[in-house]
Amino acid sequence: MSWVAALARPDIVALAPYEHAPWQEGFTRLHANELPWRTAHDESHAGLNRYPEPQARALIERLARLYQVSPENLLICRGSDEAIDLLVRGFCRAGTDAILMTPPTFGVYAVAARIQGAKVVAVPLCAEAGFALDVQAVLAAARTSAVKLVFLCSPNNPTGNLLSETAILEVADALERRAIVVVDEAYIEFAARESLSTQVTRRPHLAVLRTLSKAHGLAGARLGTLVADPEVIGLLRKLIAPYAVPQLVLEAVLTLLSPAHLRTLPGRLACLRAERTRLRQALAALPGVKAVLPSDANFLLARLDDPGVALARARAARLLVRDARGYPGLADALRISIGTAEQNEALLEAWS
Repeated sequence: MSWVAALARPDIVALAPYEHAPWQEGFTRLHANELPWRTAHDESHAGLNRYPEPQARALIERLARLYQVSPENLLICRGSDEAIDLLVRGFCRAGTDAILMTPPTFGVYAVAARIQGAKVVAVPLCAEAGFALDVQAVLAAARTSAVKLVFLCSPNNPTGNLLSETAILEVADALERRAIVVVDEAYIEFAARESLSTQVTRRPHLAVLRTLSKAHGLAGARLGTLVADPEVIGLLRKLIAPYAVPQLVLEAVLTLLSPAHLRTLPGRLACLRAERTRLRQALAALPGVKAVLPSDANFLLARLDDPGVALARARAARLLVRDARGYPGLADALRISIGTAEQNEALLEAWS
């Protein structure tokens, strides 16, 4: 038995996946119960009267080049949220298995686990060390519980800090054949570090979540990617909806991930990083702001004397910032996405 089959839910390993209508370019489609005519004003390339290609080959190849991995290591999903849900459903038995997460962190990990009926093991990040990963505590908790998935967010949401690459890989190596370590890199493009995606071929128990929502400005497309061992990808393809990514999204993303877009990306990221530095310094100088944490993401976490008043002032200026007070250890914190210089100035004025 392979390590994936041993780790995954036995019923999912045995599951016969739904067989969608075969996809064959250049053939007349009389097999999928589709309407043969396009709807008026349908300007899509393939026609919205037709089902989209499942796990579209052209998009997988484009994303494989972008993330510098092999196509067989990729699963395209409706955002990283769907990839998280698929991982939990594929590997966690309700009432028996668990995920491990490191609060304060992205809340979808726990939501996906609880929907599945899986347990949630929480090992807090070390706040006194800049919200660093507590490697020994993570390993101890994973080894004494039925943990199948370890979710590590780096840069972490909502604190903004990168987790140590050495620490992440230490956890992954120590838990080999016990759990899959899933590194959520939604914000990695804003950091001064390369993705761990290329480590997956050397460490099959490592998986990486990537997204086009943040740095590429395609949040509305809802397109994320799981980079994982091909056997993990094969298992999760049993669970994903057969036509998960809509045709218009496929066509738009292929167009938008053009060489011209990719050439402009470094400049846009540099501009955002510069604005992040400026905003952090300006926020830290305001009355009532106790601290603004360093960030490797496209947001800042501010600690305030009275976050409730700051929220009210932002809303009065018709600005929305994220209330982070519900996260463990962040009862005085608000999260601010980096906007344009004009938008950031409006917030500074509201809080002055």
